[in-house]
Amino acid sequence: MSLQFDVFWSFRSPYSYVATPGLMKLIREYDVVCNFRPVYPLAVRVEGFFESVHPMWPGYLLNDAPREAERVGLPMSWPDPDPIVQDFTTYKVAKEQPYITRLTRLGAAAARRDLGLEFATAASKRIWGGVKDWDKGDVLAEAATEAGLDLKDLQSDLDNDAAGLDKEIEQNEADQTKAGHWGVPLMEFDGEPFFGQDRIDAMIWRMNQKNLQRR
Repeated sequence: MSLQFDVFWSFRSPYSYVATPGLMKLIREYDVVCNFRPVYPLAVRVEGFFESVHPMWPGYLLNDAPREAERVGLPMSWPDPDPIVQDFTTYKVAKEQPYITRLTRLGAAAARRDLGLEFATAASKRIWGGVKDWDKGDVLAEAATEAGLDLKDLQSDLDNDAAGLDKEIEQNEADQTKAGHWGVPLMEFDGEPFFGQDRIDAMIWRMNQKNLQRR
């Protein structure tokens, strides 16, 4: 029987983007099933989030995330447009969030088709990989095709069942809290949380103790 793990993932998280090669390698090489669980970023979920974090944290992230991307061989540029609408002078986050709302719902729609991680990988490669105006034209349609999906089918879910997708996302966020960490990417295997793009190997180590098999 295939081993299974959950991954709680945000389209606005550079570290979620950095985790995609390792997660894709895992599901391609080993007999494991990834349950993709998209969540909203804390900046959107928690009002005043940036008022409560250490003031040095944003600067460190802007230095560390590109370094992590370079470490795994990924290009990285801050997205244009940013997946969340935010004033970078005050760090104030807008109440209306059209980009991250659509992206997270698309991720949930892709997860319904068991291709959530594939879509997240293809979309984040464009969002974080330097494609300007990733929200326009055929950019996301091309990402969906690369993932084995049709954007029209995903958009149909958004048009016809946005409330259902939102409930699934809310459940993901609740289950993320139960898993034992608030950040992303968060992997959960056999009731144990593994937080961060640099904890995939630790999860594989644990999976090996549970008879992980290569494909």
